[in-house]
Amino acid sequence: MSVSLVWFKRDLRVSDNQALLEAVNSQLPVICLFNLESERMHRKDVDSIHIEWELDCLRELRKSLESIGGKLLFNFGSIVEELTKINQQYQIKKIFSNEETGLTWSWNIDKSVAKWCVENNIDFLEFPTNGIVRRLDSRDNWKRERDSRVNQDLVKTPEHIVSPAGLESDDIPPIHQLGLESRELLQRPEPGEKAALSVLFSFLDQRGRTYRKHMSSPITGQDACSRLSPYLSSGCISIRQIFYHTRRKQKRVKQNPRSAENRGWTSSLSSFQSRLAWHCHFIQRLEFESTMDQIALNPELDEQLQREYDEERFLAWSEGNTGWPFFDACMRYLKATGWINFRMRAMLQSVASYTLWLPWQETGNHLARLFLDYEPGIHWSQVHMQSGVTGINSVRAYSIRKQSEDQDPQGDFIREWVKELSQVPTEFIHEPWLMSLELQKQYGCMIGKDYPEPIIDEKSARKEGVSKSYSAKGNAKVRHRSKIVYDLHGSRRRR
Repeated sequence: MSVSLVWFKRDLRVSDNQALLEAVNSQLPVICLFNLESERMHRKDVDSIHIEWELDCLRELRKSLESIGGKLLFNFGSIVEELTKINQQYQIKKIFSNEETGLTWSWNIDKSVAKWCVENNIDFLEFPTNGIVRRLDSRDNWKRERDSRVNQDLVKTPEHIVSPAGLESDDIPPIHQLGLESRELLQRPEPGEKAALSVLFSFLDQRGRTYRKHMSSPITGQDACSRLSPYLSSGCISIRQIFYHTRRKQKRVKQNPRSAENRGWTSSLSSFQSRLAWHCHFIQRLEFESTMDQIALNPELDEQLQREYDEERFLAWSEGNTGWPFFDACMRYLKATGWINFRMRAMLQSVASYTLWLPWQETGNHLARLFLDYEPGIHWSQVHMQSGVTGINSVRAYSIRKQSEDQDPQGDFIREWVKELSQVPTEFIHEPWLMSLELQKQYGCMIGKDYPEPIIDEKSARKEGVSKSYSAKGNAKVRHRSKIVYDLHGSRRRR
């Protein structure tokens, strides 16, 4: 029996899935396969929460496939070995897959499958996904291609899948059967494609009205942000689907933008679409540079900076015990939930790189493990930007005190996530070390005992980090590399 095979990667949905539709239209019985590479378990940027989230989304995908006649196979191990087994039982004629932009290890897996297909005379067809464009010569024409792609009509959802006779879906194992333990997350989203669409509609129907105004605070951002990132990282929803429904919302708003029902939506929807464009822009960088988890976009600049690993500083930063209340609250909130809003992500990395002068590779891997929605293209692009190792971006060294006063003026977020400070009054909540000894006793928070003293002087250390960064950017070799980086990765909105 000859079959077509759909290789699911980070595209765990049946709607707007060109690889699945093309396989169904191939006029051959279809086998659906998800392979979990054992190599992933040993990577520094991977955590069990990522694996468990994918397994949960896979269970939902299996239900969707089975509802239209499809079957989903699951393998934990080598994709080439699994394809060999399937090919021995069924004769694979074609493999359909959606393109994945990942780090070097995942790119090598794609190449190994392509090589195996050539050796076995099997067609390997990959389809573009989201706004990432392969084999570009430069960024000059990227935006036009990306806009054209995300504005296309959605791919039709298959109504029926013909599976090989007798084939049954595999059980999706619980994570402990893979020898892993996953930390429990508060406020963990519901997995799967249906949940992704539900979250999108809740954003476009109600929550997104104040997106532009409220997305920067970790307090208001919990509701005002779209919260679609975990679904995008696993492919439970596509960028094209989000654009499609966002444009429909915009058309309704434009009919009467000043009405009570539509007030506030115009600017928020515009900001939201801009963020979606940046989503593709940053992942496109990884398409060019698959080593971004190890090598800076501007290695000459990174070498000039000479950041050094300091165990004490790293542990205080990574555990949320720096003595800076707002920073510690953000880190603890992230560890507890697996999510935090974009501005606070930037602050966490900025403090690590400029204020504490820690190497971006170690801090970047730590944050990657904490994010449930870890997307390598966005994550490592942001790590490079917020660490000042691109040479083409402004130095952005966040002041913790300013962010604290701007985003949590009354200290409510701090008190919720840094329990040691729950009784501290607003006057001292941002800098509790300024309390007298008598006040520390009165409010039950002894600095240096119940809550740590600031690990270093934040203001002077940050200024020193900024000074070093500007000095390094002035190096002739760094400036030369910066021009190369811009030609390959820079936004073309302005020069």
